[in-house]
Amino acid sequence: MSNEKLTGQQIADAGLDGWAFLSVYGSGGLYTRIHTTTFTSGLQIVNAIGEAAEESNHHPDLDLRYARVDVRLSSHDADGVTERDLSLARRISAIAGAAGAEIDCRSVSHVELGLDTPDHEKLGPFWAAVLDGRYVTGEGWADVGDPNQALPLIWFQRSGREEPRQRWHPDVWVDPAQVRPRIDAALSAGGTLVSDEHAPAFWVLSDPDGNKVCLCTWQARD
Repeated sequence: MSNEKLTGQQIADAGLDGWAFLSVYGSGGLYTRIHTTTFTSGLQIVNAIGEAAEESNHHPDLDLRYARVDVRLSSHDADGVTERDLSLARRISAIAGAAGAEIDCRSVSHVELGLDTPDHEKLGPFWAAVLDGRYVTGEGWADVGDPNQALPLIWFQRSGREEPRQRWHPDVWVDPAQVRPRIDAALSAGGTLVSDEHAPAFWVLSDPDGNKVCLCTWQARD
């Protein structure tokens, strides 16, 4: 089975119903939510997934709650999604189906926090300290991340010093099919579509007070 990193389009072409390809900590992963009726049924599904993971020697991240199990799949050695992830995702879908549980990605999303600043070199170490995270820089970028990937990633966007200006904004990563419903819901709630210039990579919206948020997808990023 190939261990080459797949593009977003290749993942979409695989036709995995109920799974979303989202960017997390600069790397892509497959996500789904398995809806269960009891904690016990969720635990049984987790145990079955664990057996399948051991058989395939490929291990997902699992989050068990009373009425759901959240699953994330990625290949760390490839820094993204590979055929191994697609194969295990299909097995997990079959496990959920056999247990009578529904899977979906409609409610699955991931949040990153963007901080507009001309001086990330001054701010990054502070946020790494208070969050007990890691400040990492590269050519043209800088992040503060949680080594356990439990907290949202903070990334720094170069900006000027003009006032007034918004400094913090969330990036919400969603499945492409969920962009239109979320935009419609936001507009109905009094929001504004600020820009779709960079769609389908991201759309910029604002709340009634002008605070901005980006809806992001894998599209136009391969």
